[in-house]
Amino acid sequence: MADDAGPGMGDRGGFGGGFGSGILGHCGGRGGGRGQGRGACGFNAEDKEWIPVTKLGRLVKDMKIKSLEEIYLFSLPVKESEIIDFLSLEDEVLKIMPVQKQTRAGQQTRFKAFVAIGDYNGHVGLGVKCSKEVATAIRGAIILAKLSIVPVRRGYWGNKISKPHTVPCKVTGPCGSVLVRVIPALRGTGIVSAPVPKKLLMMAGINDCHTLARGCTATLGNFANATFAAISKIYSCLTPDIWEEMVFTKSP
Repeated sequence: MADDAGPGMGDRGGFGGGFGSGILGHCGGRGGGRGQGRGACGFNAEDKEWIPVTKLGRLVKDMKIKSLEEIYLFSLPVKESEIIDFLSLEDEVLKIMPVQKQTRAGQQTRFKAFVAIGDYNGHVGLGVKCSKEVATAIRGAIILAKLSIVPVRRGYWGNKISKPHTVPCKVTGPCGSVLVRVIPALRGTGIVSAPVPKKLLMMAGINDCHTLARGCTATLGNFANATFAAISKIYSCLTPDIWEEMVFTKSP
């Protein structure tokens, strides 16, 4: 019976190259395509074209929405990071730190990445991601930073001359034990703060301001999140100069 099974199975390709290797071809079996890499069967993640799954994504891809201001005007939620890729933004890794947790098998070490993203002209975002690999953590933090981008309102200190250069009012942001307060400053003062808030404020397009920090600012994650929370609160203060009635158009 064993001798008879050989020719019968030989018509279907046999099991020489893994299960189903003779039926599905050179890359269909479990063992037939090992060692050839992920691109052996013609699949490459980099060559994959972005197919939007949300209405906003389709509008951005069709170039019907060309700026972030149009997205914020109609309060459209950004749920795809590729939407932000169509806009000119720069990202920077603030810190990569190892974190550990105790499990039954011992200590599990992962890497936590903090990434800031902005266009230095009124938009900034912050992303935090933890992963077993550094590259995966940075990639995930960049995606989360793109999804968390907020508009930053800028104003004046004193005379309203030239372009807005500072925050329009005092704002405070908490995170954990850290409390960060951003205070308007005179033109030419610069950003008077620690390196972490300074990087976020620069990416937001703020040129002059003072900062006041309380708590354990050595914890970079809480320090960065508190600064980002303060920046996000700027539009919550409704000053008389934005009381003008606006004629809203139809949402896209």
